[in-house]
Amino acid sequence: MQPLIVVENLVKRYNGRGPVGRPGVVHALHRVTFSIAPGKTLALVGESGSGKTTTALCLACLERPTSGRILLEGRDIAALQEKELHAVRPQIQLVFQDPATSLNPRFTVLEILTEPLLFQRKARRSEAAELAYALMERVGLPAEIARRRSGELSGGQRQRLAIARALILSPKLLILDEALSALDCSVQAQIVNLLIDLQLSLGLTYLFITHDLAMAAHLGDEIAVLDRGRIVDRGAPEMVLRKPEKEATKLLVQSAPLSTGIQPLRRVS
Repeated sequence: MQPLIVVENLVKRYNGRGPVGRPGVVHALHRVTFSIAPGKTLALVGESGSGKTTTALCLACLERPTSGRILLEGRDIAALQEKELHAVRPQIQLVFQDPATSLNPRFTVLEILTEPLLFQRKARRSEAAELAYALMERVGLPAEIARRRSGELSGGQRQRLAIARALILSPKLLILDEALSALDCSVQAQIVNLLIDLQLSLGLTYLFITHDLAMAAHLGDEIAVLDRGRIVDRGAPEMVLRKPEKEATKLLVQSAPLSTGIQPLRRVS
């Protein structure tokens, strides 16, 4: 099976300041390479500042990499011009840690879901509303909240809404950037089950970004460990958990709450 997305030697540098305040260069990503097969999940794990979110922004075409390639179904989207990216961005959608910062507080739930369809001219207003209500049902949001604003929802409902908004344009890749870490344990479990159900029913491909190795092992078909902008370890969850090779992976394993019973997920195809 050909990968849906291939990242090759991705480099991202920012102009910044050195330790004594002089102009310098910040190396956020250094020759990052990985791929994800259709319908599978790669869990990208690392501590804060390791480059996880920079990777997500580059893949979502919100940051332009310094060098390297990002191949979506064989097409190098990192080399596209801004006008061409307009058609590509709907195919790769992001779900962030805190939906309150990514959802327009002035919009109702229905407006949040229909706005991407109307902006992309994918549906008329009545058709967009029908699609929105169907997707609300699929992610477990009751129809009666359609006229509420996001600030009136619970944390779990807001995250379900953020997932629905990401799915409304039928993306090929969903990037989940610490999308579970702000939720309490019971709600987190519900969202995990929702993500698994959506992946199985819709054939979604996930890049699951987290600092939680236990959750990465539960959701990921494969784990990649990012440390200071470099992929230092990669493999099946069992291999990474049981035989960590690099110091960064060993530290993550030591801090992972594996005693909670979270185990690598066995999916049924």
